[in-house]
This record gives sequence, structure tokens and C-alpha cells, in this order.
Amino acid sequence: MVASGSWDGGLIVHDIVKKSQQMRIDVAHKGKITGLTFAESNRLLSCGVDRNIKLWDFSSELDENGAGPSEPRKPLSVFPGKTAFNSLDHHRSDPVFATASNIVQIWDETKSAAISNLTFPTSSETISAVRFNPSESSVLASIGSDRTFTLYDIRTGKAERRVIMQFRSNSLAWSPTFPTTVLLASEDHNLYTFDIRSLSNPSQIYKAHVSAVMSCDWSPTGTHFVSGGWDRTVRIWKEGQGTAPEVYHTKRMQRVMSTLFTADARFVLSGSDDGNVRIWKAKAHEKLGILDSRERAAIEYRERLKEKWKSDVQVSKVSRSRHIPKPVYKAAELKRVQTEAQRVKEERRRKHTRAGDSKPQAARKKVVITQQT
Repeated sequence: MVASGSWDGGLIVHDIVKKSQQMRIDVAHKGKITGLTFAESNRLLSCGVDRNIKLWDFSSELDENGAGPSEPRKPLSVFPGKTAFNSLDHHRSDPVFATASNIVQIWDETKSAAISNLTFPTSSETISAVRFNPSESSVLASIGSDRTFTLYDIRTGKAERRVIMQFRSNSLAWSPTFPTTVLLASEDHNLYTFDIRSLSNPSQIYKAHVSAVMSCDWSPTGTHFVSGGWDRTVRIWKEGQGTAPEVYHTKRMQRVMSTLFTADARFVLSGSDDGNVRIWKAKAHEKLGILDSRERAAIEYRERLKEKWKSDVQVSKVSRSRHIPKPVYKAAELKRVQTEAQRVKEERRRKHTRAGDSKPQAARKKVVITQQT
């Protein structure tokens, strides 16, 4: 199952296996739906700019002809708020969920008001996204409009640490295999992985997008992650490899606002400005369906050949080449020129200053401005 919400307040739950709609509500919220998350027992939480959180039951009510109930579906519960909500996330095991607005709030499904408000003492930002840690579920992370990344502990009800970065982040995702690793999608066209035990600089920078990165999500295996950007491309990265991701694009796809890995790590879903949800193969060359022994042996043989000759110049060039749209290619060229010009400018500035006054700084050390506790 996958759920999608639109800017006109529509809500659809898709059954990917049956290629059908499990639930469709044309006006679930008044205005834009800003957050969706699944709860237990075939339930779904949604929030929007109408200052309401709604709990839905999407259990099947369709007959054999695909017709639904004659009366419009109503939510199981409505949780009213004081400000517009930007994001929400459900606790892994407890009937508790968190929302992001001008503050982070913790809600209980059985109560109509928030049970806890979490905020940093000196913060005044708008929280744009919030996520529970899948392993240590009492740890909560958020990103804000003032370029902050904040960690909370819901047991103490306080913000533990906050990092202010050079550019604001648009999305975050926790690694499913390394509980201390978090992925941030940034406005500066890059993605960053941080180890929350040491937030002074990122552990890895991922560079390929030519515009702001709007969304990111890890695969269940933790070895790959997917990102979607303002440059109208979906990219699949290998963890620890900061360049040369797989690039997916179509002529009609507009700016990608949401990306997601399926639970079996075989498919990627993307939602874009053109109003469509698209399903991609995580490995474009992978054949769908059942493979017999000869096909499987042939695939393994080809993979071994590529691994054996990967150091060859021509083979390496073919494996690294990616077909991308012309506007994206031109923007990448322009970005390379600008980056090289900036590097030359800094080198000349260091050359004409007093010795020792200006030292080159690694890119990782420029990301974080300050840490607060």
C-alpha cells in the first residue's frame, strides 16, 4: 500500500499489487495535504494546512466491480491544531505520533489535544519535517526553516542538540541499519549523511543534483537511498559513494516532491508536480517475473564480467555514463564552471594574503556553522 496526498486536499491509497485504488477521498482536507503516515491496523494519519490531523480507516470496502460505498468516507478521529501542519510521523510501536508546525508536538491517538510540546529554548523557526528514529524510538529529529537540524528525546520532553548549517534542509531520513546515521536533503543541491554522535561535520557528501533536493528515503537494506529534486530527476545512490548515481527521468515528469523505497527494496516510488505517482525499478536492468536457472546463470555471468573488467578504461566509461535531459546536462556544466571559478578565486586570494592567514578548508567542514546543546 502507498498513500498520496495532493495540493487540492485529495487523498488516495493505492494497492500496488492489484494496481487499484484502495481508498479515494476527493476532499480529505481543505487545502494542501502536507503529511501522511501509516498507523497500525489499516489506519492512516493525514495533516494539512487546514490545521487538522485526521485518522482514516482504509480497510477495503470495494465490491467485485470496484464500486465503493455510496456515502463519503468519514475520518475515525480529528485532532484540531492551532497552526498549519507541515509534517507528521507515527511512533513505531506506541499509539503516539509527532507533528511539525511552528513547534514539534507529541500526540496520543486516544486524546484530542497534544500531550507534549517540544522546542529548543532559543528557536523561532517553522519546523518543516519530523521523523522518529526506527531503532531508538524515543529519539526524534526535525529540520527547520532557519537551517537547523534538531534532536529531541520524548522521554525528557526536551531538545537535546541543535545544528545550524549553511543551507536549509528539505527532507530527512534515518538509516534502517545504522541507527545513528541520518540523511539530509539540502537546498544547496547536495545530500549529507551525519552520525548523530558527532555532528560537527557530515560523514559523506553526495553531489549530482543541479537544483534543490526536495526528498530522500533509505532502502530497507540500508545500502542505497533515493532522492528527488527540483531538477525533475530521481536518483538512486549507493551508500558511501558520493557521485555517479543512477538517474531516472521522463519528459513529462516535473519537479519531484516525494520519493520512497518499497519494503522489498525492488521498486522506487516518486510523486511530482504534474500530479502523478510513478513506480520505477530500483535496478533498471533487472528483469521482472520468475527467472529460470539459465537466465539466472547468464545474469550472474554478466555481473562477474563487469566486476572483472571494471578497471578497463572503456568499460569504466560505459558503466559511468548516464543519459540525462539536455537542460539538466547544461545546468551541470554551468555548475562545474562556477565551482571551478570559485576554487580559482579562493586559491588566488590565499596566494596574495599573508602566509598562514588563510588556509584551505575541506568541504565537509563548511557545512555546519555551529552546534547548540
